[in-house]
Amino acid sequence: MENTPPPGPTTGTALHIGGATLHPGFLDAESQAAMVGDIARIMHLAPPFSPITSWGKPMSVAMTSAGKYGWFSDRRGYRYVTAHPAGGAWPPIPTSVLAVWRRLVGRTRDPDCCLVNHYRPGARMGLHQDRDEADFSWPVLSISLGDEARFAIGGTRRSDPVERFWLRSGDVLLLGGAARLAYHGVDRIAPESSALIPQGGRINLTLRVVD
Repeated sequence: MENTPPPGPTTGTALHIGGATLHPGFLDAESQAAMVGDIARIMHLAPPFSPITSWGKPMSVAMTSAGKYGWFSDRRGYRYVTAHPAGGAWPPIPTSVLAVWRRLVGRTRDPDCCLVNHYRPGARMGLHQDRDEADFSWPVLSISLGDEARFAIGGTRRSDPVERFWLRSGDVLLLGGAARLAYHGVDRIAPESSALIPQGGRINLTLRVVD
């Protein structure tokens, strides 16, 4: 599809794309800046690292987590763990992030994990399913901050057709229902398309109910 981001959709208009629900511009500039500050504190307490895939290669995305669990990968496979690889419990999920979940998903249950992905220019995330959780009835909620990213989403089989669209800073995406186990990924970052993050790049937060 396109290599440069087209004009974005109207802020506040929920869109249904590939079975997912996109809330473009859900966070205003002030809320985005405050959230980036909260995430910086998480990164200070639990420094990002590049997990090793099960086939022995480091991911191009730097990761850390907040909440009861953090997502982790090594040659043993993908899983959730209760401590940072360097030791110590994960920091709590910031109130600013929980507020987004509570508005769009509800207050019945808060997420157990906020995975923090930091994409630098050239980083990507191959097509994958989020299936390390125990209960797929809860959606995965994704918050985009910083540089724009071209997002890819298909069906529940890797061979299904893939649709691509751009995620912009402040967008929130929900993968639930039929899209909960859809293959998805990020195949391109638009460098310097945002000045929100002091060190540059894109921060993606994904909130999940784990157990």
